Amino acid sequence: MKLSQLLQYENIVVQCHNTPDADALASGMALTKYLKEKGKNVCFVYGGNFEITKSNLKLMISDLQIDIHYVRHQVQLSQLLGIREQELPGLLITIDSQYGEGNIRKFKAKEIAVIDHHQVSNPLPELSEVRSYLASCSTLIWAMLKEAGYSVAEDLKLSTALYYGLLTDSNNFSEIHHPMDMDMRDELKYSSSIITKFKNSNISQEELRIAGIALLGSEYYKDNHYSIVKTDPCDPNILGIIADMLLEVEDVDCCLAFTIHEGGIKLSVRSCVKEVKADELAKFICQGVGDGGGHTVKAGGSIIRSLLEKQELDYTSSSIQQFFRERMKDYFLDNEIIDAANYQADISDMLRYKSKEIEMGYAKAADIMPVGTTFIIRSLEGDTEVTVDADTMIIIGARGGIYLVSQDAFNEHYRSIPCEYTYPGEYEPTIRSFKNEIPLSLLPYVRCCQFMGNGNIYAKELKQRTKVFTKCDPENYKLGRPGDFFAVSDHDLSNIFIIDRESFLKSYEEIR
Repeated sequence: MKLSQLLQYENIVVQCHNTPDADALASGMALTKYLKEKGKNVCFVYGGNFEITKSNLKLMISDLQIDIHYVRHQVQLSQLLGIREQELPGLLITIDSQYGEGNIRKFKAKEIAVIDHHQVSNPLPELSEVRSYLASCSTLIWAMLKEAGYSVAEDLKLSTALYYGLLTDSNNFSEIHHPMDMDMRDELKYSSSIITKFKNSNISQEELRIAGIALLGSEYYKDNHYSIVKTDPCDPNILGIIADMLLEVEDVDCCLAFTIHEGGIKLSVRSCVKEVKADELAKFICQGVGDGGGHTVKAGGSIIRSLLEKQELDYTSSSIQQFFRERMKDYFLDNEIIDAANYQADISDMLRYKSKEIEMGYAKAADIMPVGTTFIIRSLEGDTEVTVDADTMIIIGARGGIYLVSQDAFNEHYRSIPCEYTYPGEYEPTIRSFKNEIPLSLLPYVRCCQFMGNGNIYAKELKQRTKVFTKCDPENYKLGRPGDFFAVSDHDLSNIFIIDRESFLKSYEEIR
């Protein structure tokens, strides 16, 4: 959906979920500003049983001049829009939430639209834009405004609101993993003094009490050195603070903190050991009922109530706590760890494969920046730091990943081919220097090449989740899931690695 599609309506309600957080306020503020500047009659509202009481949110509304109204009855919408009481609004847009979900009061309108970043659990209206891979709805509306040619750069209050929305919804940026979230974080020009003011009013006395009670009730599982803690309803960033404190406890290597809301569950995950990546654990916990992600040390996720209930689970505190106990137990139970440093591969049950010739992209780093400088390439897989040497070559893989190789390695395993390069991914990689954060596209520098293989391998399909620490990267494991492939170089049996199923089938063929 494009924002321009909303301009066919005149009387418009923008509604966020009950008990709004900073992300809901910021994204609703942005959409309302856009529609008003396009000459539309708009009001921004929220419902539920309680008005906003948190100090940081009340400061946010007043300091950033967010025009939001608390409503409990349909007639109030007509009054705010200045239309007849019996007349329905032409359009109601739910933002940072989905129409009909349990965390948003249901009002009537002639047409419904949805703009959200949470998992979809029920059918959406025709007018909808949901990108559940984003950490905040603020990022989504920022991207949609950019696509519509509407710049927020000159509006300091709006920029500050969007920045704070992402900051709080991603637990101080620790749970972002998509490059679009990183782009907004880096590109917005915000008021640091206002953000500091909001941060210093973030924890109420009630939330301090919540944290203390939660920590006293934590569960510890000594076999795998992890803890689980349930908290009373609180903001995601408070949940993150509780998880951070729990990780400081002796013998706790990783932990899960969660809080139950009316529409779903928020969780924070922490890890301080290389055998558990917090982002991977968060995704495992949320699989099938929500979404998770973040970084290797700090991550988070959301579980949708309706998706949980579809698995015939009661939405009660005890059932939810048992659900998390079982997910954590399954994570550590069905899990093999292989370290190349002390592993001898057995190839007796493995088949031999050779590389196919695959089309990729390449660029010479020195053609982009001078030798000796450093810059970042941002792709869907994250940021890759490039220190430019005369022989540094940048490879774009068949699925859009970024790799660095030497000129000698390029000459040995790749060959340039005369064709026009087409990028295969959904997010085009960008170049960012440390001195200039204005992003530039990498693609104008990219030419076509063909990967000719790097030797034959032995491989077998995985039957269980497997973490492999390679010789090249002994501190970070590569996760293989059932259906992926465990591989060994045929000329060095200590060179072991994981290849995801799609890449394997595209890149290798059996030697018969």
